[in-house]
Amino acid sequence: MLSCRGRRRILRPALCDNGNPMASQRKPVIVRKFSRDWVAGYAAMNFGQGGPEMEILDLGGKVVWIRWETVKWVCYVRDFPSPADQANPERLNHKRFAVRPRSAGLWIRMTLNDGEELEGLAANDKSLVEGAGLMLTPPDQRSNTQRIFVPRQAIQNLEVLSLIGAGRRRPSSASQPDLFPTDSGN
Repeated sequence: MLSCRGRRRILRPALCDNGNPMASQRKPVIVRKFSRDWVAGYAAMNFGQGGPEMEILDLGGKVVWIRWETVKWVCYVRDFPSPADQANPERLNHKRFAVRPRSAGLWIRMTLNDGEELEGLAANDKSLVEGAGLMLTPPDQRSNTQRIFVPRQAIQNLEVLSLIGAGRRRPSSASQPDLFPTDSGN
């Protein structure tokens, strides 16, 4: 970028106290509670999944603590809602896939504690059975919501609908050698 005097100015990302770029420290999220209230702000990458509360830096710059048992889901969003989007700030219009998803992963359907159903694609790894919750890719990837984190205590029922993108093993045309050949001489 050029400055007024024609000298080249190098733009550097804003740094936090520990010297890391801010963009990698906090992500824009909308936290939906079971009470239908929501909080918009910035959450840390791991956002305190090991503790009883999650920490959010709200849009006013205040730190807000939210107890995990009140959280329905945490949506990673592209941008924050306008005043017209107060009823649906996540802009999560499609909570089910209309057709079979094309992306790789586990297609799951979950019923939350308030009875609402949500579908998404989860990674086919240990995070499905371990950790504080599930990270999902929502059905409508063009919406404001890019990813959804659902805490485990918010899930009443979980159903795996399909494994998408798993490579099939084809039988080999060549015969496989025996690892332990039988010795008929004994």
